[in-house]
Amino acid sequence: MIDLKTNKKTVIAMLHVPALPGTPKNSLNIGQIINQVSNEADIYLTSGIDSLMIENMHDVPYIKQSVGPEIIASMTAIAVELRKMTEKPLGIQILAAANKQALAVAQAANFDFIRAEGFVFGHVADEGYIDSCAGELLRYRKMIGAENIAVFTDVKKKHSSHAVTSDISLSETVKAAEYFLSDGIIITGNSTGSAPSLNDVKTAKRSTSLPVLIGSGVDSENIEEFWPHADAFIIGSAFKKSAIWMNVVEEDRVTNLMKKIQILQIEK
Repeated sequence: MIDLKTNKKTVIAMLHVPALPGTPKNSLNIGQIINQVSNEADIYLTSGIDSLMIENMHDVPYIKQSVGPEIIASMTAIAVELRKMTEKPLGIQILAAANKQALAVAQAANFDFIRAEGFVFGHVADEGYIDSCAGELLRYRKMIGAENIAVFTDVKKKHSSHAVTSDISLSETVKAAEYFLSDGIIITGNSTGSAPSLNDVKTAKRSTSLPVLIGSGVDSENIEEFWPHADAFIIGSAFKKSAIWMNVVEEDRVTNLMKKIQILQIEK
Protein backbone atom coordinates (compact mmCIF):
# COMPACT_ATOMS: atom_id res chain seq x y z
CA MET A 1 0.00 0.00 0.00
CA ILE A 2 1.26 3.48 -0.85
CA ASP A 3 2.66 5.31 2.20
CA LEU A 4 2.08 9.07 2.30
CA LYS A 5 3.16 9.55 5.91
CA THR A 6 6.84 10.02 5.17
CA ASN A 7 9.25 12.93 5.39
CA LYS A 8 8.94 13.44 1.64
CA LYS A 9 5.79 15.04 0.25
CA THR A 10 4.13 13.12 -2.59
CA VAL A 11 3.14 14.75 -5.88
CA ILE A 12 0.45 12.85 -7.79
CA ALA A 13 -0.04 13.95 -11.41
CA MET A 14 -3.55 13.59 -12.79
CA LEU A 15 -4.00 12.03 -16.22
CA HIS A 16 -7.41 13.07 -17.57
CA VAL A 17 -8.21 10.20 -19.92
CA PRO A 18 -9.83 11.29 -23.23
CA ALA A 19 -13.54 10.54 -23.59
CA LEU A 20 -13.97 6.78 -23.63
CA PRO A 21 -15.88 4.69 -26.22
CA GLY A 22 -19.62 4.96 -25.71
CA THR A 23 -19.57 8.41 -24.10
CA PRO A 24 -20.98 11.51 -25.87
CA LYS A 25 -17.63 13.25 -26.48
CA ASN A 26 -15.70 10.18 -27.63
CA SER A 27 -13.76 10.59 -30.88
CA LEU A 28 -10.77 8.27 -30.39
CA ASN A 29 -10.47 4.49 -30.37
CA ILE A 30 -8.90 2.78 -27.38
CA GLY A 31 -5.49 2.52 -29.05
CA GLN A 32 -5.41 6.25 -29.70
CA ILE A 33 -6.52 6.95 -26.14
CA ILE A 34 -3.77 4.75 -24.72
CA ASN A 35 -1.19 6.54 -26.89
CA GLN A 36 -2.30 9.96 -25.65
CA VAL A 37 -2.30 8.89 -22.01
CA SER A 38 1.10 7.24 -22.43
CA ASN A 39 2.59 10.36 -24.01
CA GLU A 40 1.38 12.56 -21.15
CA ALA A 41 2.53 10.00 -18.59
CA ASP A 42 5.98 10.05 -20.15
CA ILE A 43 6.18 13.84 -19.68
CA TYR A 44 5.27 13.45 -16.02
CA LEU A 45 7.66 10.57 -15.37
CA THR A 46 10.55 12.40 -17.03
CA SER A 47 9.92 15.39 -14.76
CA GLY A 48 10.32 13.37 -11.57
CA ILE A 49 6.66 13.07 -10.55
CA ASP A 50 6.19 10.70 -7.59
CA SER A 51 2.92 9.11 -8.67
CA LEU A 52 0.32 9.10 -11.45
CA MET A 53 -3.45 8.84 -11.37
CA ILE A 54 -5.97 8.25 -14.15
CA GLU A 55 -9.51 9.60 -14.24
CA ASN A 56 -12.26 9.53 -16.89
CA MET A 57 -12.93 13.27 -16.52
CA HIS A 58 -13.89 13.74 -20.19
CA ASP A 59 -16.79 11.25 -19.97
CA VAL A 60 -19.39 13.97 -19.42
CA PRO A 61 -22.20 13.80 -18.55
CA TYR A 62 -21.30 11.24 -15.89
CA ILE A 63 -23.38 8.25 -14.89
CA LYS A 64 -23.83 7.84 -11.15
CA GLN A 65 -22.05 4.71 -9.89
CA SER A 66 -23.34 2.25 -12.50
CA VAL A 67 -20.88 2.89 -15.35
CA GLY A 68 -21.03 0.38 -18.17
CA PRO A 69 -18.70 -2.56 -18.88
CA GLU A 70 -17.18 -0.62 -21.79
CA ILE A 71 -15.86 1.97 -19.32
CA ILE A 72 -14.41 -0.67 -17.00
CA ALA A 73 -12.80 -2.51 -19.91
CA SER A 74 -11.31 0.69 -21.34
CA MET A 75 -9.96 1.92 -18.01
CA THR A 76 -8.43 -1.50 -17.36
CA ALA A 77 -6.70 -1.51 -20.75
CA ILE A 78 -5.30 1.97 -20.08
CA ALA A 79 -4.24 1.05 -16.55
CA VAL A 80 -2.42 -2.10 -17.65
CA GLU A 81 -0.42 -0.14 -20.24
CA LEU A 82 0.40 2.56 -17.70
CA ARG A 83 1.67 0.00 -15.22
CA LYS A 84 4.08 -1.28 -17.89
CA MET A 85 5.65 2.19 -18.03
CA THR A 86 6.59 2.57 -14.37
CA GLU A 87 6.90 0.95 -10.97
CA LYS A 88 5.88 4.18 -9.25
CA PRO A 89 2.61 4.27 -7.28
CA LEU A 90 -0.44 4.51 -9.52
CA GLY A 91 -4.03 5.41 -8.73
CA ILE A 92 -7.44 5.60 -10.36
CA GLN A 93 -10.80 7.32 -10.02
CA ILE A 94 -13.84 6.40 -12.10
CA LEU A 95 -16.59 9.00 -12.33
CA ALA A 96 -19.05 9.30 -10.98
CA ALA A 97 -18.64 7.57 -7.64
CA ALA A 98 -17.88 4.24 -9.35
CA ASN A 99 -15.65 3.30 -6.44
CA LYS A 100 -16.07 -0.47 -6.52
CA GLN A 101 -15.35 -0.49 -10.23
CA ALA A 102 -12.21 1.60 -9.67
CA LEU A 103 -11.08 -0.87 -7.02
CA ALA A 104 -11.61 -3.77 -9.42
CA VAL A 105 -9.54 -2.05 -12.14
CA ALA A 106 -6.84 -1.22 -9.61
CA GLN A 107 -6.67 -4.84 -8.53
CA ALA A 108 -6.47 -6.10 -12.13
CA ALA A 109 -3.75 -3.61 -13.14
CA ASN A 110 -1.67 -3.78 -9.94
CA PHE A 111 -2.42 -0.17 -8.99
CA ASP A 112 -1.78 1.20 -5.52
CA PHE A 113 -4.74 3.42 -4.65
CA ILE A 114 -8.15 4.70 -5.64
CA ARG A 115 -9.87 8.04 -5.06
CA ALA A 116 -13.36 7.48 -3.69
CA GLU A 117 -16.34 9.83 -3.68
CA GLY A 118 -19.08 9.66 -1.06
CA PHE A 119 -17.16 7.58 1.46
CA VAL A 120 -18.99 8.95 4.51
CA PHE A 121 -22.24 10.93 4.66
CA GLY A 122 -24.37 11.65 1.62
CA HIS A 123 -24.18 14.68 -0.66
CA VAL A 124 -25.88 16.04 -3.76
CA ALA A 125 -23.58 16.03 -6.78
CA ASP A 126 -24.09 17.05 -10.42
CA GLU A 127 -25.28 13.50 -11.07
CA GLY A 128 -27.78 13.45 -8.19
CA TYR A 129 -27.70 12.12 -4.66
CA ILE A 130 -24.54 10.18 -3.78
CA ASP A 131 -24.93 7.95 -0.73
CA SER A 132 -22.10 6.90 1.55
CA CYS A 133 -20.24 3.77 0.49
CA ALA A 134 -17.59 2.98 3.11
CA GLY A 135 -19.14 -0.21 4.47
CA GLU A 136 -19.91 -1.73 1.07
CA LEU A 137 -16.66 -0.58 -0.54
CA LEU A 138 -14.31 -1.91 2.14
CA ARG A 139 -16.18 -5.21 2.31
CA TYR A 140 -15.74 -5.49 -1.44
CA ARG A 141 -12.02 -4.71 -1.08
CA LYS A 142 -11.76 -7.50 1.48
CA MET A 143 -13.73 -9.92 -0.68
CA ILE A 144 -11.48 -9.51 -3.75
CA GLY A 145 -8.26 -9.58 -1.73
CA ALA A 146 -7.34 -5.98 -2.53
CA GLU A 147 -6.46 -4.75 0.94
CA ASN A 148 -3.07 -3.62 -0.36
CA ILE A 149 -4.89 -0.93 -2.36
CA ALA A 150 -5.37 2.32 -0.44
CA VAL A 151 -8.69 4.14 -0.51
CA PHE A 152 -8.20 7.91 -0.38
CA THR A 153 -11.47 9.66 0.29
CA ASP A 154 -12.87 13.08 -0.60
CA VAL A 155 -14.70 14.89 2.20
CA LYS A 156 -17.05 17.82 1.55
CA LYS A 157 -16.01 17.30 -2.07
CA LYS A 158 -16.03 19.68 -5.02
CA HIS A 159 -18.90 19.99 -7.51
CA SER A 160 -21.35 19.11 -4.75
CA SER A 161 -23.89 20.56 -2.36
CA HIS A 162 -23.46 19.65 1.30
CA ALA A 163 -26.57 21.36 2.63
CA VAL A 164 -27.92 18.04 3.89
CA THR A 165 -24.88 17.74 6.18
CA SER A 166 -24.40 21.44 6.90
CA ASP A 167 -24.71 20.77 10.64
CA ILE A 168 -21.68 18.44 10.48
CA SER A 169 -18.36 20.27 10.49
CA LEU A 170 -15.43 19.50 8.25
CA SER A 171 -13.54 18.28 11.32
CA GLU A 172 -16.31 15.83 12.27
CA THR A 173 -16.56 14.61 8.67
CA VAL A 174 -12.82 13.94 8.60
CA LYS A 175 -13.03 12.10 11.92
CA ALA A 176 -15.90 9.99 10.60
CA ALA A 177 -13.90 9.04 7.51
CA GLU A 178 -10.98 7.96 9.70
CA TYR A 179 -13.33 5.97 11.95
CA PHE A 180 -14.74 4.25 8.86
CA LEU A 181 -11.19 3.20 7.87
CA SER A 182 -10.26 5.67 5.15
CA ASP A 183 -6.59 5.54 4.17
CA GLY A 184 -6.27 9.27 3.49
CA ILE A 185 -8.35 12.45 3.45
CA ILE A 186 -8.71 14.57 0.30
CA ILE A 187 -9.55 18.27 0.62
CA THR A 188 -10.66 20.26 -2.43
CA GLY A 189 -11.98 23.63 -3.51
CA ASN A 190 -15.45 24.10 -4.98
CA SER A 191 -14.55 22.85 -8.46
CA THR A 192 -11.79 21.31 -10.57
CA GLY A 193 -8.84 23.71 -10.66
CA SER A 194 -10.13 25.62 -7.62
CA ALA A 195 -7.89 25.62 -4.55
CA PRO A 196 -9.28 24.73 -1.12
CA SER A 197 -9.13 27.23 1.69
CA LEU A 198 -5.95 27.01 3.70
CA ASN A 199 -8.08 26.89 6.84
CA ASP A 200 -9.87 23.76 5.57
CA VAL A 201 -6.55 22.03 4.96
CA LYS A 202 -5.29 22.99 8.42
CA THR A 203 -8.56 21.82 10.00
CA ALA A 204 -8.30 18.45 8.29
CA LYS A 205 -4.68 18.07 9.37
CA ARG A 206 -5.59 18.81 13.01
CA SER A 207 -8.53 16.41 12.93
CA THR A 208 -6.86 13.20 11.80
CA SER A 209 -3.74 11.09 12.01
CA LEU A 210 -4.32 10.03 8.39
CA PRO A 211 -2.45 11.56 5.45
CA VAL A 212 -4.08 14.72 4.10
CA LEU A 213 -4.08 15.24 0.33
CA ILE A 214 -5.00 18.43 -1.51
CA GLY A 215 -7.13 17.34 -4.43
CA SER A 216 -7.61 20.47 -6.53
CA GLY A 217 -6.22 23.87 -7.36
CA VAL A 218 -2.56 23.51 -6.39
CA ASP A 219 -0.27 25.56 -8.64
CA SER A 220 3.07 27.36 -8.63
CA GLU A 221 1.52 30.40 -6.96
CA ASN A 222 0.07 28.67 -3.90
CA ILE A 223 2.01 25.47 -3.36
CA GLU A 224 4.45 27.07 -0.93
CA GLU A 225 1.52 28.19 1.23
CA PHE A 226 -0.02 24.72 1.30
CA TRP A 227 3.26 22.80 1.50
CA PRO A 228 3.61 22.51 5.32
CA HIS A 229 0.00 21.45 5.85
CA ALA A 230 -0.50 18.48 3.51
CA ASP A 231 1.17 15.15 2.87
CA ALA A 232 0.37 14.88 -0.83
CA PHE A 233 -0.80 17.01 -3.75
CA ILE A 234 -2.96 15.79 -6.62
CA ILE A 235 -2.15 18.18 -9.48
CA GLY A 236 -3.83 18.27 -12.87
CA SER A 237 -4.98 21.67 -14.12
CA ALA A 238 -1.74 23.47 -13.24
CA PHE A 239 0.16 21.15 -15.58
CA LYS A 240 -2.17 21.83 -18.53
CA LYS A 241 -2.02 24.48 -21.25
CA SER A 242 -3.44 27.74 -19.84
CA ALA A 243 -4.03 25.86 -16.56
CA ILE A 244 -7.30 24.45 -17.90
CA TRP A 245 -7.92 20.80 -17.04
CA MET A 246 -9.34 19.78 -20.42
CA ASN A 247 -6.26 20.97 -22.31
CA VAL A 248 -3.16 18.93 -23.09
CA VAL A 249 -0.25 18.61 -20.67
CA GLU A 250 2.33 21.33 -21.31
CA GLU A 251 5.87 20.16 -20.65
CA ASP A 252 7.19 23.59 -19.63
CA ARG A 253 4.47 23.99 -17.02
CA VAL A 254 5.31 20.57 -15.57
CA THR A 255 9.03 21.32 -15.50
CA ASN A 256 8.62 24.73 -13.88
CA LEU A 257 6.26 23.57 -11.12
CA MET A 258 8.36 20.50 -10.41
CA LYS A 259 11.48 22.65 -10.05
CA LYS A 260 9.68 24.69 -7.39
CA ILE A 261 8.52 21.50 -5.67
CA GLN A 262 12.04 20.08 -5.64
CA ILE A 263 13.29 23.25 -3.94
CA LEU A 264 10.52 22.98 -1.35
CA GLN A 265 11.43 19.32 -0.71
CA ILE A 266 14.97 20.43 0.18
CA GLU A 267 14.16 23.62 2.10
CA LYS A 268 11.22 22.42 4.15
